Amino acid sequence: MVNFIWLFFIVCGFVVAAINGNMEAVTQAVFDGAKSGVSICFGLISILVFWLGMMRIAEDAGLLKMLARLLRPIVKYLFPDVPDNHPALGYIMSNMSANLLGLGNAATPMGIKAMQELQKLNPNKDSPSASMATLLAINTASITLIPTTLIGIRLNYQSANPAEIVGTTLLATAIATFAAIILDRWYRKRSMSKST
Repeated sequence: MVNFIWLFFIVCGFVVAAINGNMEAVTQAVFDGAKSGVSICFGLISILVFWLGMMRIAEDAGLLKMLARLLRPIVKYLFPDVPDNHPALGYIMSNMSANLLGLGNAATPMGIKAMQELQKLNPNKDSPSASMATLLAINTASITLIPTTLIGIRLNYQSANPAEIVGTTLLATAIATFAAIILDRWYRKRSMSKST
């Protein structure tokens, strides 16, 4: 569906540009956008490679296990339906750790794996379980300590101080995460009261 929406916008843009006689501007914008996209991707690759390497070093040094131990009580509180030592918990903690470090691209595969494991626990396969909804809310809002992707983009555009967004990003993501948790708990209690 999203593909059709984007196709609609693109076609409308070309039609309006043709009617107004601005096809040269549209063509130039397409090439400029493609060039800009490639340069941003190359800049982000270096940032992601660096942080993924740092995560690998942290994993080998045992820091990720320590972070997982710190997150375990929080994860157990947020996902009470998931049994202890279930593979979903490991994927959830990896997803949360990557999001904390601002590595959304690295967090996505772990989030998908966690969803697959949570689906195995889901009694009603046609609709998401409460744990699946919680993971989606937490993953979307996710507290970010170091917004590496945004810092990389700001570096590519020669920002004078690319890391100045760390404080505001931390505040914004913390508020979003707490709001997501509060709403998740409220909806869980509401659905439990309706089912009883």
